[in-house]
Amino acid sequence: MQTTCHLSVLIHEQAKKYGAKPALTFRNFGSLKWKTASWNQFSMRVKEVSNALLNLSLKPQETIGVFAQNCIQYLYTDFGAYGVRVISIPLYATSSEQQIQHMIQDAGVRFLFVGEQDQYDKAHRIFALCPTLERIIIFDPSVRISTHDPHALYFEDFLKLGEGFPRQPEVEKRWAEASDSDICNILYTSGTTGESKGVILTYRMYRAALEANSKCVPVTENDRVINFLPFTHVFERGWAYLALSQGAQLIVNTYPKEIQQSMRETHPTSMSAVPRFWEKVYVAVRERMEGAGTVQRRLFYHALSVGRKRNITYLARGKRVPLALEMEYKIVNKTILSLVRKQLGLENPNIFPTAGAYVSPEVEEFVHSIGLDMMVGYGLTESLATVSCDHRGEPYTVGSVGQPIDGIQIKIGEDGEVLLKGPTITPGYYHRETTNAKAFDADGFFHTGDSGYMKDGELFLKERIKDLFKTSNGKYVAPQMVEGMLLVDKFIDQVAVIADQRKFVSALIVPEFRLLEDWAKEHHVEFKTREDLCENGKIHEMMMERIETLQQRLASYEQIKRFTLLAHHFSMESGELTNTLKLKRPVINKNFQEVIDRMYEE
Repeated sequence: MQTTCHLSVLIHEQAKKYGAKPALTFRNFGSLKWKTASWNQFSMRVKEVSNALLNLSLKPQETIGVFAQNCIQYLYTDFGAYGVRVISIPLYATSSEQQIQHMIQDAGVRFLFVGEQDQYDKAHRIFALCPTLERIIIFDPSVRISTHDPHALYFEDFLKLGEGFPRQPEVEKRWAEASDSDICNILYTSGTTGESKGVILTYRMYRAALEANSKCVPVTENDRVINFLPFTHVFERGWAYLALSQGAQLIVNTYPKEIQQSMRETHPTSMSAVPRFWEKVYVAVRERMEGAGTVQRRLFYHALSVGRKRNITYLARGKRVPLALEMEYKIVNKTILSLVRKQLGLENPNIFPTAGAYVSPEVEEFVHSIGLDMMVGYGLTESLATVSCDHRGEPYTVGSVGQPIDGIQIKIGEDGEVLLKGPTITPGYYHRETTNAKAFDADGFFHTGDSGYMKDGELFLKERIKDLFKTSNGKYVAPQMVEGMLLVDKFIDQVAVIADQRKFVSALIVPEFRLLEDWAKEHHVEFKTREDLCENGKIHEMMMERIETLQQRLASYEQIKRFTLLAHHFSMESGELTNTLKLKRPVINKNFQEVIDRMYEE
């Protein structure tokens, strides 16, 4: 049963309830060994952080920043801050010096907690440019502190300031004074078009979100929830706090690239993810089956067909599964589908919330067909994650983003924009009065910038309004939908659709080079470099054939007519991706202007 209380005391209340039961599974920085921390240990560390922050003279509603990847110290720091009414500002571990400087200055951060060497080095370089910043506190004890840095402190030494709880009566006074109207976090959006804005998240929003989500997202104290997305991401943050409020065990995965290995080692029951994760799973399973023998391949696709019929044709539509089909499913599930899930480390799956981008119907159907309950949803930082999602045990439509959660009002504007109102919606952006005035209409509804429609109680999204491309022929093209269709192809790793004010749709494509190299060798295509592969006519024909197959459902004006293969990935370092790996289209258009222009030459 969910523990409903102010976040300032949540971990301590759970410690009273669960005591020595494991709360966190984690690895220390640089270690391969998984360890656990109990609820009692979690509570003790949080109290130490709260006491230490008081010893650093932090006042209510002053700010700290956390510039780190996922780790247990991150959780200790956040909940320790909440315990003394201090605002925690999460910063993406991949942020640039310019980005963190902007956020520290904008929010007036006094103490910055950092993860590893890279984050410390960036923080050290911008320290002198941030007048409010007093200290850098380092989570990873192996970080080398500059010899010219009197302001840095290791987390272990910081905790000693709170050892023995020297300020506990004051901490408990802050607990008593804690208000739902207090600011909990200021979460800076990653910004696909410009400078990031600080979204205010209050404790009232968290309370409403946790209570509403608990009614439709059935995570329990028996779940083992692995973190894939960074805690800086509102989806992972809200999901992790929901799991903690239910008494579930969190498996803290520090390095995102190791997620599949971590899953096989720790056997989680649930995980939130973005569609790209499941697209890669789908491609990997399909690739493995293509290399299997005829009999094995036939058995797998039959099992997949049975799974699809049971889970999509019947259960998704709220229909009773025929007895013969249920019996057949039990057989193929036990003999074949369970093996697929075991390869992922998901022997005892519960739920898998998925949001953050367009979910391809092929991928959604595949995940359900192999026996995983993907709960597709929709949300924003400004709505504290979930606006709508599939509800366990209720009918859902593949292609929708589910039903609204309790308390959320959805209104569709005259131009098709999704407008929101409710207790989980932000009161506004930090220090952005002009922006706030534009963000809400006269009735208090928040403008999401997404277009969509309601049908039979479910929300369907079309595209971000500002991302819609208008061709020079006056036709509108939704780039994310087209990109989502292409990303299910095993040879495509990244894609950026080009169409705005152009005669037709084109695309910049980064291939999956490992597979492309294998194909080239198999088909006697000579190459020395990736550039050779990208420029080869035979490879271009093969890719065009696959693209044409994938986009058959699109209208003619939406289909890609020309494309260019790129030898290098879009990256955060070049400014082409946000911290949440979304495309920064203006930067891509600028960086590849000559390449794009060549695709439109007669």
